[in-house]
Amino acid sequence: MAITTPAGTGLTREQLLKLYRDMLTQRAVDTRGFQLNRQGKIGIAMGSEGHEAVQAGTGLAFERGKDLLYPYYRNTGIILACGFPLTDLFRSQLARAKDTTGGRSIINHVTAKQLGIASISSIIAAHCTHAVGAAWSIKRSGATDRVVFCQFGDGATSQGEWHEAMNFAAVHTLPVLFLCENNQWAISTHISKQMRVPTVATKAAGYGMRGVTCDGFDPIAVYTTVRDARTHAAAGNGPVLVESQCYRFLSHTTDDDDRTYRTRDEVAKNRPNDPVPKFEQYLLAGGVVTEDETKSIKREITELVNRTTDEVEAEPYPEAQTLYGNTYAGPDDAWV
Repeated sequence: MAITTPAGTGLTREQLLKLYRDMLTQRAVDTRGFQLNRQGKIGIAMGSEGHEAVQAGTGLAFERGKDLLYPYYRNTGIILACGFPLTDLFRSQLARAKDTTGGRSIINHVTAKQLGIASISSIIAAHCTHAVGAAWSIKRSGATDRVVFCQFGDGATSQGEWHEAMNFAAVHTLPVLFLCENNQWAISTHISKQMRVPTVATKAAGYGMRGVTCDGFDPIAVYTTVRDARTHAAAGNGPVLVESQCYRFLSHTTDDDDRTYRTRDEVAKNRPNDPVPKFEQYLLAGGVVTEDETKSIKREITELVNRTTDEVEAEPYPEAQTLYGNTYAGPDDAWV
């Protein structure tokens, strides 16, 4: 069964349901993160409510086994959509011994080399140069049909590393997608205070690369845009800057109070664009799912998140003697 979108893109029912499930899972995991923080079980949570369509759509365009992903801290949804295990995500949040980094990293700083998911940089935009380095390596190796996905928020576009990465990638015609999740706020700084051009994508022209903007509240529009950008880059035509325009409904993190820099009226005004219920209504109206099926899927995801949380909470913390391990390439006694 295929649903033809207004843009003329045919997606299978399986693909549409993957988008829906990924969006619901992202929201459920984010909600759990805020709950765990308020319970004192994790130090900080970084919500991505409002980014679900961007990340599910991008994740569907990501070619597993070929592409590389350089995510940023608000990418809970996309790493899950690209195959990162939910159990390992909660191990990271709860700092358990079986976490891929041994329980050492701050929230959402995950990595999975076997899945092509690179480690997140704590320095805003620093990972953009890392992504470009990976893309340069791919080009020099002669590999084809491989692309690097580099995710970031609008705030990253004000950083020097972002501009350096864009310029280098354009000059060397590298297979990298610069994927901006423009939620209008860089913590407390509005996009109007960051740039004078109308869109982030407009900046692409200054580097001689293609720049496109899409509706970040529509997962199909995001998928279509990112898929086409991937095709362009994979064919050796150079990088593409994709801007998905969305909105951040929650505070920057659990340590932030967004009431100090934006009104409740502003947030409420954007709520009708909430991508999760909007996409659900699209699927219902198109006959892709029934009301009973949506209830069943939601119940299934809630049970999965609850069960995974309980299982990981029961796992042990890292042993104290492992504190200095996994720091140097050689022996662990470098601090002795």
